[in-house]
Amino acid sequence: MQYLYYLGNASLTLRVVEYFNRNDFPIKFMTVINQFDGWIINVKMKSFVSVEKDKDIRAFLSELGIIYSPSDLISKVLSSLEAGQSLVNVMKRYKVAVVSHGRPQPDEIEVFRQSYIRGLGYCPQNLA
Repeated sequence: MQYLYYLGNASLTLRVVEYFNRNDFPIKFMTVINQFDGWIINVKMKSFVSVEKDKDIRAFLSELGIIYSPSDLISKVLSSLEAGQSLVNVMKRYKVAVVSHGRPQPDEIEVFRQSYIRGLGYCPQNLA
């Protein structure tokens, strides 16, 4: 099973990561990508979850974001990461900010957020 959603800001993204960390879901990996206008989260499960859990996950994600239909570029990024290519190589090749890939880590998102804000000198809406 896979969940691919678009979220408006970093706070919502952190809530999603914490939700998956807090619950006992068989996560294979979670990919978090930052774009100028928001965040993309891709969650891939190791195995199927029950219909009830699937409904709960989709309801939670739909409250915070919208289902995302990836562009060709993002599809290539996600495929490359799933194939095992390194984050650095994927980011260099596709010029995309992959904040996290693998086990969901809220610290990685927070470090990215703070570094970005420090570099800009202000906090854009998508990093709030």
